[in-house]
Amino acid sequence: MIEDNRDLAYGLRNNLEIEGFVVEVCEDGGEGLEAAKARPPDLVILDLMLPGLDGFRVLRALREGKSAVPILILTARGEEADKVRGLRLGADDYVTKPFGLLELLARVEALLRRVQANEAGAGLHFGDVEVRPASRVVLRGGTPVELAPKEFELLIALLGARGSVVPRLELMRQVWGYSAAVVTRTVDTHVAELRRKLESDPASPRHILTVRKVGYRLKAD
Repeated sequence: MIEDNRDLAYGLRNNLEIEGFVVEVCEDGGEGLEAAKARPPDLVILDLMLPGLDGFRVLRALREGKSAVPILILTARGEEADKVRGLRLGADDYVTKPFGLLELLARVEALLRRVQANEAGAGLHFGDVEVRPASRVVLRGGTPVELAPKEFELLIALLGARGSVVPRLELMRQVWGYSAAVVTRTVDTHVAELRRKLESDPASPRHILTVRKVGYRLKAD
């Protein structure tokens, strides 16, 4: 975490450590950049307004150095231009202060799950479907399938569970980040779309399975 607000940084570190993460805090942009290069982390939480190098310069340096570490910008700068600049420079997510702790934890977990799916292989398979997380490409029988962004994130969340059941509320947290606008029916609707696009018989799915009163799981074979 590269954050110069000491109270915020250490409060957030305590909450992340409660969730099982190991967190290193740097209060200066240059210090944070060197730490990320010397000890590559699983994820970077990056403020923009930092002493030394600002967050944009840290982000640019990491991406120009070919670092693929997921980077979540956490900043008080909520202007659209800043968000666009951060995402174009290679940030994976952008959260403005003040923020909800549960939503931030959900976004961290979602980014790490995406990395885990990427590391599982260049292509993930079930039935005649191949998923390439790094390029966000999905093929069915060798033919590209267009998925909406949330459909793709939902598919990655199910793949990341490796056959285990994922409760609806957990899917809401991972994919939608506890958005108040999201209801359980939204998850069901997106699952129905995944089945329509990826199952041979959406009415009798072989892979994207419902676990009654709990959630969903993805069966690979």
